[in-house]
Amino acid sequence: MTTVLLHSCCAPCSAAILEWLQDNNYATTIFFYNPNIFPQEEYLRRKEEIVRYAAQIGVPIVDYDDSDWDAEHACWKEGLCHLASEPERGARCLECFRYRLLRAAQYASQNGFDCFTTTLASSRWKDLNQIIAAGNWAASQYPDGATFWDRNWRKGGLYERRNELAKQFYNQQYCGCEYSMKNNK
Repeated sequence: MTTVLLHSCCAPCSAAILEWLQDNNYATTIFFYNPNIFPQEEYLRRKEEIVRYAAQIGVPIVDYDDSDWDAEHACWKEGLCHLASEPERGARCLECFRYRLLRAAQYASQNGFDCFTTTLASSRWKDLNQIIAAGNWAASQYPDGATFWDRNWRKGGLYERRNELAKQFYNQQYCGCEYSMKNNK
């Protein structure tokens, strides 16, 4: 059975993907690493939703940045602050994807997963080419480890299913980062 580490940004984006992975006999673990999410209350709300859903469907979850959200967020912000004025889908988003997927690649490689993928590829608000580039770059940093599964999680009815399942979760109105939050006000 293929082992998949699914980087998850939130429960609404994860539900249809997890359902599909389970229906197709993949051994999946959720990887929640999102130091971009701001403020901390928003981070905790999104985390609580995915933890609740993971327990409901019996999928293990790794909460990578749970130990010190403040420090993880500060490192993320320091790495991306020079791109604060970039528009959505610009250079800031690509760098953010690289930042988070590098951690997923590291964890997948160190823990023997066959591949890793991301729920970011399910959002119509994200640039799929950026996500694929970031995932492939992250995998290249661990050449003997897990590969990046560059699946378009919007296809095959999954986007429609996502919208159906999302009704049971808290749905945020911005990607999570404070730069995006400011741009959406």
